[in-house]
Amino acid sequence: MLHSPLPPSAQRVADAAAALGLTIDIVTFAQSTRTAEDAAEAVGCEVGQIVKSLVFTVGGEPVMALVSGKNQLDTRKLAGLFGVGRKQVERAGADTVRAATGYAIGGVPPFGHATAMPVLVDEDLTTYDIIWAAAGTPNTVFAVVPADLVRASGGTTADLAVPAAPSLAPPGEG
Repeated sequence: MLHSPLPPSAQRVADAAAALGLTIDIVTFAQSTRTAEDAAEAVGCEVGQIVKSLVFTVGGEPVMALVSGKNQLDTRKLAGLFGVGRKQVERAGADTVRAATGYAIGGVPPFGHATAMPVLVDEDLTTYDIIWAAAGTPNTVFAVVPADLVRASGGTTADLAVPAAPSLAPPGEG
């Protein structure tokens, strides 16, 4: 961990959290926390405790999906939540992510975005006591209680995960 002034984008996250009534301690690491696996290794937690802040477009409009690091977002479920067809849901490109959030991919926080957009929170994140989210850069994170994340992000909790693949083991062996 590094102890130095926060980069400007991380300071924006700290300021946004304070404006939302949330006290966070942003931690800066020497190594990247860009992926869920990298972040979990740096923090020393389970991959499922990492919040992936993913931007999708639904019917052409940006939507934030806060997904557990252990899960993959199911675009069919996302489409269903917005009452649109699956083909109207797309992963946002880097330019769209930056325009919608004000942050680059790899450091997108769960709140404090440049534009207002719907936020959905993976229900699996609520099974942990503490979760960790990006804080504006590819090597800054902060810990938060799931209920505080849902409140601060203005999010709605939903089942967003791709269902686990069924076991191929014979009955009684898996």
